[in-house]
Amino acid sequence: MNNLLDIIKTKAAAIKAEVLDIRRHLHQHPELSFNEYNTSKFVCSKLDEYGIAYKEGVVNTGIVANIKGKNPDKKLVALRADLDALPIQEENQMDYKSVNEGVMHACGHDVHTAALLGAAKILNELKEEFEGSIRLIFQPGEEKLPGGASLMIKEGVLKNPEPAGIVGQHVYPNLDAGKVGFRSGMYMASADEIYVTVHGEGGHAALPHFNIDPIIISAHILTALQQLVSRAAKPTVPTVLSFGKIIGEGATNIIPDKVELEGTFRTMDEEWRAIAHQKMKKMAENIAMSMGGSCEFKIAKGYPYLVNDETMTNIAKNAAIAYLGKDNVVDLDLRMTAEDFSYYSQVIPACFYRLGTKKPNGETVGLHTSTFDIDENALEVSTGLMAWIAINELEN
Repeated sequence: MNNLLDIIKTKAAAIKAEVLDIRRHLHQHPELSFNEYNTSKFVCSKLDEYGIAYKEGVVNTGIVANIKGKNPDKKLVALRADLDALPIQEENQMDYKSVNEGVMHACGHDVHTAALLGAAKILNELKEEFEGSIRLIFQPGEEKLPGGASLMIKEGVLKNPEPAGIVGQHVYPNLDAGKVGFRSGMYMASADEIYVTVHGEGGHAALPHFNIDPIIISAHILTALQQLVSRAAKPTVPTVLSFGKIIGEGATNIIPDKVELEGTFRTMDEEWRAIAHQKMKKMAENIAMSMGGSCEFKIAKGYPYLVNDETMTNIAKNAAIAYLGKDNVVDLDLRMTAEDFSYYSQVIPACFYRLGTKKPNGETVGLHTSTFDIDENALEVSTGLMAWIAINELEN
C-alpha cells in the first residue's frame, strides 16, 4: 500500500495543472441548482476523455460512473461531488470569475467536482492495483430543497448493488490548504425553513384600542419560541432557532394588517425535530389567538442531520494521516450548517470530511459570499487524498 500511496501522490502532482484548469472552467461557468446542463456536459466530456463509462441524465443533470478494479464485485465504495452554484453576483476580479450574471460558485462545488474528476482519472489508471469497484456520483441541486441527494437516492444511485459506504468532501476556508478535518458521529444539523404569517387588524397607530396589532403579537411569538431551545430541548441535543426576516409593512403612524416572519430550525435528533415542529406551530397559533389575532405557521422540511460512520471515518482519517502527516489532520467541531450529503448518511455508512482552502495570505473569506475563493494548492491534496481514501475504504 505504501508503494501505491507514493504512486497516487506522483499522479496527483502530475495532473495538478489539469485539475486547476477544470476548476477554473467550472468556476467561470456556474449554473444554478437543477439547471447544471452545461456543467453536466463538461463532466461527461472529461469522463469520455478518461475512458470511464457513465450514465447521464440522473435527476436530469446528474451523472453516475463506475470504475471496476480487480474482482469488481468484492466491494463497492461511492465518491460524491456536487455540481450547482449559488445565486450570488461575484465581486472577485480574477481571470476566471463567473461570466454568468448573478451566479457564482461561492460554496466550492467547483472544487469538489474538479477534485472528483481528478481522483477518477487516477483511480481509473490504477484499477488493476485494487480490488472492488468505485462509484462516482456527480450530483445536482445540493443548494436547493428537496436536495439533489434525496432525488438521486430515489432514482437508485445507491442500488444495484448498494455501496458499502460513501465519501464526500467540502471546502473549509477556516483551515489552511494542505490540511483536512474529520469528525465521526453527529457532524452537521438538519435544516428546516419556517414561514409564519401573523394576522391582525391594522389601523391608525394613535388609536391602538381599535386595532389588533400583529407586530406586538409577532414580538411575543418570537420571544416565546426561543424558550423551545432553552427549556424544551434536551441540553445534550444541539438546537438552533433563528429568524432572519420580518416584514410588517406599516409606518410610524400605521399598524399593519399582518406581519410575515421567516426563519430556520436546526437540530441533530430526528425524533426531537418532529416534536419541535408541533410545539412551535401550537405555541405560535395559541399566542396569536390569545391576543385576538391568528397565525399561519408553515414548515418546509429540509435536510436531515448528517452522521459520519465511525468505522468509515476512522479509516479515512488514518488514510489522511498516512497521506499528509498527523500534523495536517485535525478534529472538527459540530456544525449547525446543513448539507444534503446527509441523505446518503441516513441510508448507508458515510464519511464527510473538510478540505482546508484558506487563502495563502491567511485571509478567511466565508462560504456563500461574493468574494469567496480558495488557495488552489488545495486541489492537489483534494484529488490525491480522495483517491487514496477510496482505496483504503475498499481494502479495510
